[in-house]
Amino acid sequence: MRAEIAIIGGSGVYSVSALKGTKTTVATTPYGDSPEIAIGRLGGRRVAFLPRHGKGHTSPPHLVNYRANLWALHELGVRRVFATSACGSLNPRMRPGELVLLYQFIDLTKQRPQTFYEGGKGGVVHVDVTEPYCPELRDVLIKTARKLKLKLHPRATYGCTEGPRFETAAEVRLLRRWGCDLVGMTNVPECVLARELELCYAAVGVVTNFAAGISKRKLTHTEVAELMGKNVGRVQKLLFEAIPKIPERRSCPCSRALEGAVVRPNHS
Repeated sequence: MRAEIAIIGGSGVYSVSALKGTKTTVATTPYGDSPEIAIGRLGGRRVAFLPRHGKGHTSPPHLVNYRANLWALHELGVRRVFATSACGSLNPRMRPGELVLLYQFIDLTKQRPQTFYEGGKGGVVHVDVTEPYCPELRDVLIKTARKLKLKLHPRATYGCTEGPRFETAAEVRLLRRWGCDLVGMTNVPECVLARELELCYAAVGVVTNFAAGISKRKLTHTEVAELMGKNVGRVQKLLFEAIPKIPERRSCPCSRALEGAVVRPNHS
C-alpha cells in the first residue's frame, strides 16, 4: 500500500471517515512498530491517516514513538504531512475552540529522541529549521480556510513541553516572555523528524483551554477532550478541503532539506 499525503491525528482526532476504500496496515520500522495506519482515497489523492497516540490513545506525549511514526509514513511514499495538535493558549487573541496554524516552535522537551542521525554509519546531520513548517502547505491551509470562511490564526509560536503533566504557571509566564502563543506536548520532535526525512509538514493547533495561570480553572484532560470533540469536525473539514488543492509537484525547500546538512566523515 502506498500514499502520497498523510494526516497525523492528535488528541481527539482518532479516525478519518472521509477516506474511501480504506485498508489498514502496521509498519515495522528500525525504531519499532507504528500504530495502525489507515490508507484510502480522498479528493483523488492517496491519503494515510496515523493516530499519533495509537489506537485508543495508549501512548502519552513523552512516550509517543515519533521516529517510528514518521519513518512508517515515509516508507509508504508519503511526502506531505498535515498534523493536528491540541494546544493551550498563552495569547488572549487565540481563544478556546479556535484554529491556529503553527509557524515557529520553542522546544522544552527533555528525553525524546530528536533525530534519525545519531552518528556512526547513520552519519551526523545538522538540519536547518529556520522555517520549521512547510510554507507551501501553510499557504494551502490559509487559502482553504479563507474560502471556507473558517477562522484560522495564520501564525503562532508553539512551546513544546515534555508532559504528560500540564505546565506550571511559572513555565507559562516564561513561555509568554519568550514569545509563545501556544503550549502543547507533541509537535516536537515530530516536525523536526519530518524535516530530516525531507517531508513537507504543517500543523493546525486546536485551542482547547487557556494555559496554567491564565485559566481560572483547574486544567483537566476531560476539558481538552470535550473541546476537541466539539471542534474536530471543523479541523477535518479544513484538512479534507485542503488535500485536493495540494500541488502535485513540490516547489518548497523541504525536499532539499539535507543539502549541506550532512557531516562528511574525516578519514585523515
